[in-house]
This record gives sequence, C-alpha cells and structure tokens, in this order.
Amino acid sequence: MAGRSAGGTAGAAPRDLDHVIARLLTIGTYVSISVLAVGWLLMLAGGISTTDTPPTLDPGASPGELLALHATGFLWLGLLAVIATPTTRIVVALIGYLRGGEREMAVISAAILAVITLSVILARLVEA
Repeated sequence: MAGRSAGGTAGAAPRDLDHVIARLLTIGTYVSISVLAVGWLLMLAGGISTTDTPPTLDPGASPGELLALHATGFLWLGLLAVIATPTTRIVVALIGYLRGGEREMAVISAAILAVITLSVILARLVEA
C-alpha cells in the first residue's frame, strides 16, 4: 500500500480524478443554484406564491417554459440539475477508475449506478 494516494492508486491519476470530480461538483452546484434562483425570481416577479400547489414535471413542456421565461421551467431544470450532479459524479468516477485500472472501485461505482437506476425504475412503476 506504500506510495498510494488518498485516491487509491500510485501517481497523479487519482489526484487528477479528484480535481475533475471536485470541479464537476462545484460547477453543478453553481449551475443548480443559479437556475433555481432565476426560477425563484420569476416566481416573485409573477406574483406566484411558494405555497401554491406546484405543477408536475412535464419534460415535453419544459423547453417551452424556459423559452417563455416561466418560473416552472427554471425551477424544474434547477431541481434536475441538483439531482443529476451527484449521479454525474459517479459516472465520471467510474470512467476514471476504469481508465486507472482500479477494478474494485469501478465495480463499486457501477453498483451505485445500478442502485440509482433501479430506484428510478421502481419509483416510476409505483407512480404509474
């Protein structure tokens, strides 16, 4: 184990992967917060109360809502970005582990993605 960094393998590759993941999480967080803030400001400007019944997510209508500057489109996009950011982090880590030859960590990352995927599928089935 001597010579191994906190990322798991010797050399600079784990440190580079850590920087890529940190940057991804930082950018994802800033984008999410910014988009949610725009949605909140549009709600405020449109006189929409935060206690009103929220609309359901309609992926087909979202692009039109964004182009029309409706608060709903920005709020849903911001929430999706919040959810997608950590999942994207796992995908990036999986790719990095595969490239770095870290099979054990790649298997763990793949298992986490499988659990997330299964959770989404089951939620959709229960919702239907």
